[in-house]
Amino acid sequence: AIPMDELFTLQELAEYLKIAEKTLYGYAQKGTIPGIRIGSAWRFRKTDIENWLDDLRRLTEQSYYKSGDEDKKLKDKTEKQ
Repeated sequence: AIPMDELFTLQELAEYLKIAEKTLYGYAQKGTIPGIRIGSAWRFRKTDIENWLDDLRRLTEQSYYKSGDEDKKLKDKTEKQ
C-alpha cells in the first residue's frame, strides 16, 4: 500500500515543481509525466516523480555533453565577454 503522504495532487505537484497547473495537466494527459487518473482527479506517486526527474536530469546532461567540446564552448564564451 502507498501511504497517503506519498501521493501528490495535481495542485501539490505543480507547486512542488514550480510550474503552472495547466502545464502539469497537459503533461499528465499526454503521458509525459507519470500519473494515475482516479475518476477525473490526477494523483502522482512521489517515487515516480523523483525517478522521472532523475531521468530528465540524465537526458539533459547527455544532450549537453553531446552538443560539442565543452572546453571550446567555455573558451568561446569567455572570449566574447
